[in-house]
Amino acid sequence: MYQRVAQHVASAESKHGASEAKVKEWADTFYCLMKNGKFIPNSPTLMNAGRKQGMLSACFALPVEDSIEAIFEAIKQTALIQKGGGGTGFSFDKLRPTGDLVRSSGGKTSGPISFWRVFAQTTEAIQQGAFRRGANMGMMSIEHPDILKFISAKQDITALTNFNISVKIS
Repeated sequence: MYQRVAQHVASAESKHGASEAKVKEWADTFYCLMKNGKFIPNSPTLMNAGRKQGMLSACFALPVEDSIEAIFEAIKQTALIQKGGGGTGFSFDKLRPTGDLVRSSGGKTSGPISFWRVFAQTTEAIQQGAFRRGANMGMMSIEHPDILKFISAKQDITALTNFNISVKIS
């Protein structure tokens, strides 16, 4: 694994004019750093460097705006990022609280927690190339009216297992 990662990462040097010998030198240096425990790259780099997917970034922060179109665009982007091996993070602050009026239909909102579950189900459906389990970070401001629901949503240990949560404090 270290050889694969070192060779892939060092290969970027050739795009900037490095000779084949210099690329090999960088690969050897990077390999030794990993082998000796002086530097270990993030999980996506270890799993994906030199493979078809090639995603080396660990986390992507995606906006979640307060419309059905925007929410499901973020879900689509989540699926594509996680398919490639990346993790995703979301702030649910902009979603209206449970029970707010939906002007277009006259109905009431189901609130951020219901959409949070859709994000979690999306992650469950994506295997990330069978190399690693999908991971998410959910955030909500302490000032959001549904913050107590957000905090207690993971009390059921079988729910939202692919999410770490954070409360944003101003």
